[in-house]
Amino acid sequence: MKENQKRRIRYQVACSLDGYIAGPNGEVNWIPDDPGIDFSVLFAQFDTLLMGRRTYEALPLDDPTYGHLYADKELIVFSRTLRPETHPRATIVAELTPTYLEQLRLQPGKDIWLFGGGELFRSLLELGFVDTVELAVAPILLGGGTPFLPSPAPRQRLKLLGQQLYAQSGIVLLNYAVMPGGA
Repeated sequence: MKENQKRRIRYQVACSLDGYIAGPNGEVNWIPDDPGIDFSVLFAQFDTLLMGRRTYEALPLDDPTYGHLYADKELIVFSRTLRPETHPRATIVAELTPTYLEQLRLQPGKDIWLFGGGELFRSLLELGFVDTVELAVAPILLGGGTPFLPSPAPRQRLKLLGQQLYAQSGIVLLNYAVMPGGA
């Protein structure tokens, strides 16, 4: 990382066409597999995962197929209920403050992945701490679940940086920069 360069906080998440990041029971088994998506390459862009309690509790840390993806990542969990002593693998942060987020961005390292959690996304967006929104839109209508951005939320202008179609699964990856100053 160059001197005086801040790490970016990137909200990268899969979403149904009707705007949900998880189904009504928190399930994500509706996200189609696509051989064009290399999760090792994706995870290599980040050294820190920032998430809420529900996302953290659902992580497959011990899963033989996906657990290795998290092995070398710093896990930061915003939670008022989790106790740090019972979760030694993660850094538990009880209060989301601009000072904490700014200090995190100034640390050396790779970009920070805002890893799931629509409510956490809304909070960071309100505070002005989301640099990009990278949305993998899956071709499915869930009809309910965890919204991509829960109400009430600030109006925010975005600038399209790129898009990619994964033809086999029908997933469309949309990459936006968050424009300074809101709407």
